[in-house]
Amino acid sequence: MLKCMFLFKYSVIMVIAVLMISLFSTTSQAVDPIVVGGKNFTEQYLLSELAKTLLEANGLPVMLKTGVGSAVVRRSLVNHQIDLYYEYTGSAYTVYHKQSDRDVMTDPQKVYEWVKTADARLGLVWLHPVKFNNTYTLMMRERQAKKLEIVSISDLSNYINKYPDKLVVGVNAEFWERPDGFKPLMKTYGFRLPYDKVRKMDSGLVYQALRDKNVDVSMGFATDGRIEAFGFITLKDDQHYFPAYHPAPVVREAILKQYPDIPDILKPIAEHLTTREIRRLNASVDVSHEDISTVARQWLESKGLLK
Repeated sequence: MLKCMFLFKYSVIMVIAVLMISLFSTTSQAVDPIVVGGKNFTEQYLLSELAKTLLEANGLPVMLKTGVGSAVVRRSLVNHQIDLYYEYTGSAYTVYHKQSDRDVMTDPQKVYEWVKTADARLGLVWLHPVKFNNTYTLMMRERQAKKLEIVSISDLSNYINKYPDKLVVGVNAEFWERPDGFKPLMKTYGFRLPYDKVRKMDSGLVYQALRDKNVDVSMGFATDGRIEAFGFITLKDDQHYFPAYHPAPVVREAILKQYPDIPDILKPIAEHLTTREIRRLNASVDVSHEDISTVARQWLESKGLLK
């Protein structure tokens, strides 16, 4: 009798233990967060925050890991350290896949389809691309550009060839070294700037340096809100040098299997976020110094995208 009672109690304990292990395992899987990464400039912080807010509003757990360079965030995705981030089509094509066919890189649909197919072989899935094109650009103060009669990059090239010591150009380190950056741009447009006329600085400082007249020309991003706020103009890329840079969420295939609703949840960002809208959001952060998470949430609410 005692033996039967012992076996019964032992069986009950084992069943409870198995149930607890099963419950713990299920709970652990359920709360594993989607790790959303992002690069280290305002627009990327905003895109990451928009994605996080929408995903959480739809009941999915999210952790942010933002504020790193392009190469680091890409490597983190490939190595499964993050699960999702917004990448630009032109960056993937020229930097990660080292392609240079200008017929592809300057055509938004062609470059999107190319990188989507190439990354699929790595288990990475490109979702719906956002409407705006955040390509690189060269900027000048509007007054100075008008005075020097510089409207396009070809005009800038002609001026530098004629007066090589007159203008100082500000770039960040990445743009100086990129295969679609400043050095190949000089070759395409046929000019050569003396090295002592190049000022390298962080991305966030180039706008301030141009505004404060520490440089005369600066690289920038076409969707940056400071372009209008600081009285800059963007020089026309009349030889179509810069690739198309449409951002899209890139997600690990394994995460999509775990959370198949991600594409539908994030699709409204792609459908509603225009160039005008993202410039305004960028300006809210960079010029008005508003909180990024607040700016992102207010925009989603204004579009009726939060339940």
